Amino acid sequence: MAAVLACGPDAVLSHGAAAVHWGLLRPLDGPVDVTVPTHGGRERRKGIRLHRSVTLGAGFQTTGSQKRPIPLVTVRDHIPVTSVPRTLVDIRATLPPRLVRRAIRQAEFLGLGFGEVKSDRTRSDLERYFLRLWRRTRLRQPEVNVPIGGMTVDFLWREEQVIVETDSYATHGGTIAFEDDRERDLRLRRLGYSVHRFSERQLEMEPEAAVEDVASALRETQPQVPRSRRQTSSSR
Repeated sequence: MAAVLACGPDAVLSHGAAAVHWGLLRPLDGPVDVTVPTHGGRERRKGIRLHRSVTLGAGFQTTGSQKRPIPLVTVRDHIPVTSVPRTLVDIRATLPPRLVRRAIRQAEFLGLGFGEVKSDRTRSDLERYFLRLWRRTRLRQPEVNVPIGGMTVDFLWREEQVIVETDSYATHGGTIAFEDDRERDLRLRRLGYSVHRFSERQLEMEPEAAVEDVASALRETQPQVPRSRRQTSSSR
């Protein structure tokens, strides 16, 4: 509040400071981000990173063929602050991608609307990396972080019953995690799913091989057209 008050009556908490205030990120080091209208506020304040904007009014969200105004500024805990959609747009230009993804996932988890900003539903940088690799194939995209049988799987191709799990050492290292993963795989196979598990090292060192392994599994599960039907189609 002190930072906002120091920058004039139209100032609002914004960018990384706003993301922290909304509970989307843990506290960040450095000065407090404050945004003011183009012609408002002071030039510089110690401990404050000042931003200027001509779009602190209302933005628009498209629903079908209609546009409706959405506020870009609100008040939270008595402090003027940019809205969640505006905050997520702002931090894309100022924070590392991993923090932006974390903020989007947290906004989704808390049920906060994030306007035009889309979430890919990934929960880790490794999941995001696999999804980026897969998108290059132009094959059908998987569902992400899907609940199945009391578990949540990283990636699912539902029709083919193919699952991909990505394992970083930070979350899957150690004997207990190793055993838990194998128990999960066994339960999923009993439910009829084909499970493909890749480590962080595999995806970094052999990304093409990992992607091809999944693509092959999807091809193998495609329904086969009977020979007689193929011949009839070709004769036509």
